[in-house]
Amino acid sequence: MFAVLSLAVFVSTLDSFIVNIALPAIQEDFTNSTVADVSWILAAYAIVFAALLVPAGKLGDVIGRRRVFAAGLGLFGLSSILCAVAPSLNFLIAARVLQGAGAAAVIPTSLGLLLPSIPPQRRAAAIGAWASLGAVGAASGPPLGGLLTQLSWHWIFIVNVPLVALALLGTWRVLPEVRDPARPGLPDALGSAILVAAVSLGTLGLVQGHAWNWDGRVFGSFIAAGALTAAFIARSKRHPAPVLELSMLRVPAFALASLSAALFYASFSAMLLGNVLFLTGAWHYSVVLAGLALTPGPIMAAMFAPSAGKLVRRVGPGIVGGAGALLFGTGSVMWISLIGPEPTYWTRFFPAMIISGIGVGLAMPAFTIAGTSTLPPQKLATGIGAQSMFRQIGSTFGVAAFVAIFGTPSAQTLIEAHSHTRWFNVVAVTGAALALAFIRQPRPDRAPAVPTSPVAQPVSPETHPQEGAMK
Repeated sequence: MFAVLSLAVFVSTLDSFIVNIALPAIQEDFTNSTVADVSWILAAYAIVFAALLVPAGKLGDVIGRRRVFAAGLGLFGLSSILCAVAPSLNFLIAARVLQGAGAAAVIPTSLGLLLPSIPPQRRAAAIGAWASLGAVGAASGPPLGGLLTQLSWHWIFIVNVPLVALALLGTWRVLPEVRDPARPGLPDALGSAILVAAVSLGTLGLVQGHAWNWDGRVFGSFIAAGALTAAFIARSKRHPAPVLELSMLRVPAFALASLSAALFYASFSAMLLGNVLFLTGAWHYSVVLAGLALTPGPIMAAMFAPSAGKLVRRVGPGIVGGAGALLFGTGSVMWISLIGPEPTYWTRFFPAMIISGIGVGLAMPAFTIAGTSTLPPQKLATGIGAQSMFRQIGSTFGVAAFVAIFGTPSAQTLIEAHSHTRWFNVVAVTGAALALAFIRQPRPDRAPAVPTSPVAQPVSPETHPQEGAMK
């Protein structure tokens, strides 16, 4: 079971990182496109993923997690084919919307399928193993993306298809159907649409700022985004199964951890895109070499994350996560002060990448544990989904902020433009560290919270005859 779920989560997570390295090649292939144009390839995926993540999990509770998981996998595979054969940039962006929807169905239901099969005393370790798949995907993204893009950027999407097919085969062979016996209400589709519109309009204002000369269209986008955000909050207060359960935000640790996650991911996403464009544009690295140059960072993150999780439970998230965020910011300061137009990878870029990677490995477990350790057990899965939503929204605005700050620099101002974007990284990650600093250390008897009650169990033939007949 875990192998099937791992494969599906790995493919979904990999796609968040593998696409970055291919953006320069995609921009070159679609002539007359700009950095702002191709940034929507990232934003479209992240926005839809964020808006549908929690509703997809709740839909799985109602109609069956295996059904939603399999449907998400199928949609992800189909949209990968559409991405691979995209004849235009707009077509590719539309296909990425579908891909984000598929990933949103896979991630929460994978955890929902895993937990009921794990004894309560082992669920914390299972969640840790499930979460570590993200680190594996992150570490695999740059080198694999570089190798595939060297053939053609189309291959970064084609590679998904056989992996999805294998996961689908395993889904119907080994995964049981699981539902929530409480029979929760259907998720809020309108609320999801409002959230998509709000984040999209905010992103549009940032991305098109330079092209629109920061005129009334930009501020109109921001005003509309604010109004829709207010409508989303009002909708979440009234709906019985909202996209975001506002009661969780009244838990200070969860609210601060979610804010920290959003700010950190904004900085992280801007850094990742910026370094891809810097290595391929300023230092003229090939996509293969750029992918390999970026690999040490995620490797360090994967190495330090497990130890960081244990350390957070001993000394609290503020110290560990704050140190990680500041290390990540230190890497950005090093790139600003030490990196110039001449390639100096091993003496300057590489040390900054190592320090940043360690920072990522320390920070990410901190806001995850801080956010979930104070939630009641029955809210754990919802809390993980909600915090993942904030991460994706942070990533979207981080990429948009990068585009807004970067602009369209000339060859003479390219290094300066990259430095400006890195100062944004420093500011955002400092805010993430401050948010973590205000979180009180959870008591040992409350961390981590894991579901111990059978809120969802595998469907049996006696309770659901039709599902039993499907097996």
